[in-house]
Amino acid sequence: MRAVAPLVRLGCCLSLLVSLGSLPATGAAANDDSQLTVTYVGESGPGVGKHIVFISGDEEYRSEEALPMLAKILAFRHGFRCTVLFAIDPETGLIDPNEQTNIPGLEALDDADLMVMSLRFRELPDESMKHIVDFYERGGPIVALRTSTHAFNYSRRPDSPYAHWSFNSGKWRGGFGQQVLGDTWISHHGNHGSESTRGVIEPAGAEHPVLRGVADVWGPTDVYGIVHLPEDATVLLRGQVLAGMKPDDGPVAGEKNDPMMPLAWVRTYRQEDGTTNRVFCTTMGASSDLACEDLRRLVVNACLWGLGMEESIGERTDVETVGPFEPTMFGFTNDQHWTDKGLRPSDFAWPKQ
Repeated sequence: MRAVAPLVRLGCCLSLLVSLGSLPATGAAANDDSQLTVTYVGESGPGVGKHIVFISGDEEYRSEEALPMLAKILAFRHGFRCTVLFAIDPETGLIDPNEQTNIPGLEALDDADLMVMSLRFRELPDESMKHIVDFYERGGPIVALRTSTHAFNYSRRPDSPYAHWSFNSGKWRGGFGQQVLGDTWISHHGNHGSESTRGVIEPAGAEHPVLRGVADVWGPTDVYGIVHLPEDATVLLRGQVLAGMKPDDGPVAGEKNDPMMPLAWVRTYRQEDGTTNRVFCTTMGASSDLACEDLRRLVVNACLWGLGMEESIGERTDVETVGPFEPTMFGFTNDQHWTDKGLRPSDFAWPKQ
């Protein structure tokens, strides 16, 4: 298996930049919810007429970097309208991954065709959370990355009507993560920060359209423990724990890789009333993971599959980044937080003016 460089080539060709110059993108400053998001609108491709909403909000894995990058690919390479939401400090209007209770713009889900989420331990106000719940209840397809297995934590508000969505819920056992995605937070199976991950294709799922053109997945995050995956889930990748933080490091010997944990899977989740949701989940998805071209291809393919657009998944889906992508290494330390950079959603608008 060929090695994957930990960083993709940055930028894009001049002709592409010129061709994108007329494509609108919105996003602006604070104090108006309609200006606390960013939207990219593609003009051609299979996604024209469909709306994808990306919801970022985690303190460690730089979802505020990863999701705008993925949204630009799906808009400008494949024609979708893509809206990206962020955790926002309500006083400053700045992107703040530590802000667990404020993600403006969730009403965009009301007309969304797909939800892509990269969340961790959010405790949203009921009126905001209702947009996510309504999307789920109407059978909207879901693509979930990394810590979305433990997206919500209502431990401090057990009286919320959505408290059962918590990652540690006993009423809806394991909450949204275990019930809908397939599992909740269990453990770091690989050693966090010292044992990276190789994605190994599961033979039984090898022909699934989400894996089309996916050959070599590697990322610096560690493998998560997955123990509750339901029988209706189709495992696409298993996570091989590597002995170091480089793509050419060998696998760890022993029980950690025998058996290997599920790393990416799909399922069709059936609600009590018979409504179904197409669900894709991977426990990879940090911005530094998504420097890997084949991981980006896996996620973009998953979006197409979730929308029932398997026929649009080519032999090698175009996932070249649009504009520079310089992911920050994951971590909780303050010097890695976007809050220190003073960024607003408008800083992610594209094309740059």
